[in-house]
Amino acid sequence: MRVNRILLSTALVVVALVVQVSVLARLHLPGAVPDLLLLTVLGLAMVYGHVGGALVGFAAGLLADLAPPADHAAGRYALVLCVIGYFAGLARPESGRLKSATGPMAVVVGAAVASTLLYAGVGALVGDTAARHVGLPGLLFSAALYDLLLAPFVVPGIMWLARRSDNDPLAETGSATKAGDISSGWLSSGTGLRIGGQRSGLGALKAKARTRSTRVGRIKGVKRL
Repeated sequence: MRVNRILLSTALVVVALVVQVSVLARLHLPGAVPDLLLLTVLGLAMVYGHVGGALVGFAAGLLADLAPPADHAAGRYALVLCVIGYFAGLARPESGRLKSATGPMAVVVGAAVASTLLYAGVGALVGDTAARHVGLPGLLFSAALYDLLLAPFVVPGIMWLARRSDNDPLAETGSATKAGDISSGWLSSGTGLRIGGQRSGLGALKAKARTRSTRVGRIKGVKRL
């Protein structure tokens, strides 16, 4: 990944994790908790692609595993977000532009359901049966609902920032101006425009010389008469 992608992803993931732990986790909503970290990974993955999405998802999940008050095995959520980021990156539009919000919203719902199932499945493998006591259907429904309601305020902004960091308008303007200067210099020096200007200047000088010679001839003719 490029340096600007790493810096932007790190900043967004840290901010999302802080808001997740300090604000969203304390709302005490029924069922699941709105997963701002998941939405951040989805937004970046739909711009950076499947490889970038997997890397960002793994790093974000590992940070969430290590950040307090985590009460599960380290690497559990990293595995979940790595898989989610990879498959979300496969849904990236080829042109890089979203034609409608239907596709991203479907990705958000699918990711919310899949991440809950994967988290519960990995937990069952390591002996964590908390999802059975809470109720898996209620977790799936509430996770999809909360993430779907939060997604329009998060995912488009993150995708815009990711595209902005990849395509710097100032750099593009500077390169376009430089290219325009080079092309204009190339045209003026290699296509005969200056030569044509010199030819037109020589023609004007010749016309002036003819006019002067005509006047001199007339004056001499008058003197001879």
